[in-house]
Amino acid sequence: MSHPLRLEAPTPIEYFAALVAEDAGLNLLEAAASLAQDEHPDLDVQAVLSEVDAMGLRLRQRLPADASAQSKLRSLCRYFYEELGFAGNVNNYYERDNSFIHQVLATRRGIPISLAVVFLELATQLGLRAQGLAFPGHFLVRISMGNGELILDPFTGQSLSRSRLDEMLQAFRGSTGLQGEVDLPVDLFLQPTPPRDILARMLRNLKEIHRAAQDWTRLLAVQQRLVILLPHSALERRDRGLVLESLGHWPAAAEDLEAYLAQEPKALDGPMLQERLARLRERGGPALH
Repeated sequence: MSHPLRLEAPTPIEYFAALVAEDAGLNLLEAAASLAQDEHPDLDVQAVLSEVDAMGLRLRQRLPADASAQSKLRSLCRYFYEELGFAGNVNNYYERDNSFIHQVLATRRGIPISLAVVFLELATQLGLRAQGLAFPGHFLVRISMGNGELILDPFTGQSLSRSRLDEMLQAFRGSTGLQGEVDLPVDLFLQPTPPRDILARMLRNLKEIHRAAQDWTRLLAVQQRLVILLPHSALERRDRGLVLESLGHWPAAAEDLEAYLAQEPKALDGPMLQERLARLRERGGPALH
């Protein structure tokens, strides 16, 4: 007797794991849009991609086939910022919705990195060579032109001069207490950022929002994704363990902290974590396999 084949849709975390399994072919927009599925499990990510594709198609249909890179970029900026009305969410900068691509598309508001993800996709669809830049404190976009390159602030759509970039870097150093310490040149922060690192930065934005709110359940969902995205990161494994501890999942927390200490035996927080690990073992210990 034959049995009918059961095909079940992957869970959001399984879907994300499949999207980021390999660097080759990693679709930044699709993976970024999928981050919202922890909050909105019924979100149709393919519909989000189709919405952006429709935007790109409308713009491409307006441009002549032989349009120059400069002409394409001017048209894209006019379309994105003026016609579609995308802009930085100045009034509610730290809302988690700013990190969710489908919400950014709905409200036309976001933070630099989420606006950049949509802008980069449209730029690529136009045939422009555009890349994200993990500039400290403010994500940027670099567009390679025939005679050089342009650095664009996705929050405002404005191009940034070298002197302005220097000012932004100095302001970041001052605000974070790094002034006068390692004086790294601005060029170091203008290297293209791979999609995996862009996704990590988006997740870490959400991580800070949930940690500040002490929302451990939401924070755990973000940490699960970070561990999947960055499987060799001892710090993300440690942080997941600490969240699991806060939620009372003693065996899983102990397992993560043990893995961190094994990978980083000379970590400065090692002695403190050894004490926590001992308490976790008393409560339940690591899971045995």
